[in-house]
Amino acid sequence: MNDTTMTPAEESAEAAAGKPSLLARLEKWRPMVAYQGLSLGLVCAVVALLLLTGNIMTHGTIAEQQMQDRLATLREVLPQSLYDNNPLADGFKVQDAELGEVEVLPARLQGKLTAVVFQGSNIGYGGPIEQMMAVDAQGKILGVRVLAHKETPGLADKIEASRSDWIKVFDGLSLENTALDKWKVKKDGGQFDQFAGATITPRAVVKTVLQGLQFQTRHAEQLKAE
Repeated sequence: MNDTTMTPAEESAEAAAGKPSLLARLEKWRPMVAYQGLSLGLVCAVVALLLLTGNIMTHGTIAEQQMQDRLATLREVLPQSLYDNNPLADGFKVQDAELGEVEVLPARLQGKLTAVVFQGSNIGYGGPIEQMMAVDAQGKILGVRVLAHKETPGLADKIEASRSDWIKVFDGLSLENTALDKWKVKKDGGQFDQFAGATITPRAVVKTVLQGLQFQTRHAEQLKAE
């Protein structure tokens, strides 16, 4: 077995013979190792700075785009004739015993509350289905739209208004004109169509819409006072 470790006597012998000791050889390489370490550190610092700068520069653009997307969806569920305020700017939060904290976007016309818009979600087949819905002051649905989902393309994406008119079936419905036991898909004894091979998706959407109507009913007086 070869042992590359040198004893002090062997190092002294090499030094006496004019050969640099192991310690001396290590000392020789130390500046190069330090230089490489410094270079790597500088590269990491530059990359981090570039990422931070890019995030700062695009943050405002991303936020603005998100606001525009939300505003576009808002206009799909809430007729512009019903408000002269900015619902997004006037939004407030309501604590609900069942749904937790809910952001409410009020629509007002000449200071009078005409409708409220809020978001909700339930788990579909592929994950949460985020929805936005508008309800007028009398508790009637003005519109419902899906904001985001991960449901199966070509099978369950009929919940999107761009794919089919299914989501518009809720327009005009309320807790007064639709019995509670009808807020289900037909497979469960309700009145809403399900999709062939994709019952879970519309079931989740219907549940969220019902929860939204019930939320509006529970907080009707509070919403008017805000």
